[in-house]
Amino acid sequence: MSRREGRPIHPALVGLGMMLVAFNLRPALTSVGPLLIEIRAATGLSASGAALLTTLPVLCLGLACALGPMVVRRIGADAGVLLAILVVALGNGLRGLGGLALLYLGVCLAGVGIGLAGVLLPGLVKRDFAGRAGIMTGLYTMVLCLGAAAGAGLTVPLAEAGGGWPLALAAWSLPALAAALAWLPFVRAAPSGLSAGPARRPLWRDPLAWQVTGFMGLQSSLAYVIFGWLPAVLQDRGLSALEAGLVASILSIGQMPSALLVPALAARLRDQRGLVVGLILLCIASFAALVLGPVWAVMPIGILLGLSVGGLFGLGLTIIVLRAPDAAAAAGLSTLAQGVGYSLASLGPLGFGLAHDLSGGWFWPTLLFTGIALGSLVCGLGAGRAGYVGEPSSQRS
Repeated sequence: MSRREGRPIHPALVGLGMMLVAFNLRPALTSVGPLLIEIRAATGLSASGAALLTTLPVLCLGLACALGPMVVRRIGADAGVLLAILVVALGNGLRGLGGLALLYLGVCLAGVGIGLAGVLLPGLVKRDFAGRAGIMTGLYTMVLCLGAAAGAGLTVPLAEAGGGWPLALAAWSLPALAAALAWLPFVRAAPSGLSAGPARRPLWRDPLAWQVTGFMGLQSSLAYVIFGWLPAVLQDRGLSALEAGLVASILSIGQMPSALLVPALAARLRDQRGLVVGLILLCIASFAALVLGPVWAVMPIGILLGLSVGGLFGLGLTIIVLRAPDAAAAAGLSTLAQGVGYSLASLGPLGFGLAHDLSGGWFWPTLLFTGIALGSLVCGLGAGRAGYVGEPSSQRS
C-alpha cells in the first residue's frame, strides 16, 4: 500500500494520478508556439508582445512556486495539487474566450497552476515512492513530455478543424479537468506528510542548493525558448504552421525516452556530472543545427534536440530529489529550485524574442541560447556532485 495515512491506496493508483497531473503541465506552454504567427496576424501583436506572451507563463510559473510551502501548511500537498490542476484548467479555458487581455490572463493563470503542481510533486514522490524515486521521476517526466508533444502537435489541427486559435487553446482545459477528477480521491485519503525535518542550515545559505537552482532554471530556460520560439523559427525558414508544429511534436516525443531513462540512470550514479556535460553539448549542437542547418534535416535533428531537452529536464528534477535527504528537504529544495529557477528561466524566451526583434534574424538569438546552455553546464557541474543540501561541503565528493 501507499505510505499515505488514512484509507489505503494502492501505489499504482497514486502513480497513475501523478501521471495524469503531469500530462497537463506542458500543453499550456507548448500549444501557443505553433499558433504564434496566426495569433500575431489576428491580433496585430508585435514580436516583443509575442516574446512577452511566451515569457509570462514561465515567469508566473516561477513566482507560483513560492506558494508551495504556504499551500502545504494550509491545505496539504495533496489538496494543493488538486487546486493547481484546477487553476491550469481555468487558465486554459480563459484563453478561448478571445482577445489579447484574456489570452494573457489565461496563460498567466495556467503558469501559476503549473508552477504550484510542479513544486509539490517532487516532495510527494520522495514521500510515496522513496525507494523508487528515479523510476517514478522518469515516468513523471516522460508523461510530462508526452503532454508537451500533444500540445505542440495537436493544437494546429484543432484550430483548423474549426473555431480558430481561441478554441484550440481552450480545448486543453478538458484533460486538466479529467486529471482533477482522477486526483480527487487522494485528497480525501491523506494529509500531506511533508512536515519539517531536522533543523538544518537554511537552503538560501547553501551553495549546493543554489547550484541546483541554477541548473534547474537555466536548463528549463532552454526548453522554454524551444517551446515558445522553435515553431516560429521553422516557419520563418519556409515550413508551414502544420509542419512546424509537427517538428515541435516530434521533438517533444523525442524527449520521452531520455526523460524516462536519464532519471533512472542518474539515481544509480553517485555523481551526475557526466550526464550534465553530455546532454548540454548535445543540446547546443542540435539546436544550432536545427536553426542554422539544412531544412531537409529538421526531423532527425529535432529528435536529437528532444533527447537532450528531455534528459536535461528529467535530470534536473532527479537532482532535486537526490540532493535532498528526506521528503521535507525535497519539498524545500523544490520550492527554491523551481521558484527562483523558473523565474530565471522566463528571461530566456524574452531575451530570445528581443534578440530576434533587434537583429531581424536567428544567429544572435542562437548565440544567446548557447550562452544560457553554458551557464547551465557550470551550475550542473556543481549540482551533479554527490552530497545533500544542509551538510558541510567537506562531506561532498
